[in-house]
Amino acid sequence: MNPRFSLVLLAMAGLVVAFAPLPVSFTAPQTRTFELDARQFAYSPSELHVSPGDTVTIRLVSTDVVHGIYIDGYDLSVTADPGQTATLTFVADKPGSFRFRCNVTCGAMHPFMIGKLTVGANDWLYRSIGFSILAILGLLSARPLITDY
Repeated sequence: MNPRFSLVLLAMAGLVVAFAPLPVSFTAPQTRTFELDARQFAYSPSELHVSPGDTVTIRLVSTDVVHGIYIDGYDLSVTADPGQTATLTFVADKPGSFRFRCNVTCGAMHPFMIGKLTVGANDWLYRSIGFSILAILGLLSARPLITDY
């Protein structure tokens, strides 16, 4: 096969992987409620997964000292006193992964009190896998060009 033709095919396949919409299974927006326990210096659970359009309610329960939660990208926060519950409700209308963190200084390890909110599927993972496969195929198809010297 002509090497230029192979490279053109690989470039076209790369464009398809980069820009083609991934198959998405549509689910109607739901109301999701999470109870998030906050204690020095962790959240439990530390990862929350929701679908785009879901109404999310986070019930923050502080078990030891004053804790808070701030969700990056949504600019939302709430604070809970020890033994108390605070509620935060919002619509997950921004797809992607967002860090949430304690917004009240709660001790020496406070900067490490973080978690992750994922809204929708992780498209970047699937696209990265596609690009990796294309890179391997590109290296394998370019190998005859390199050894022809």
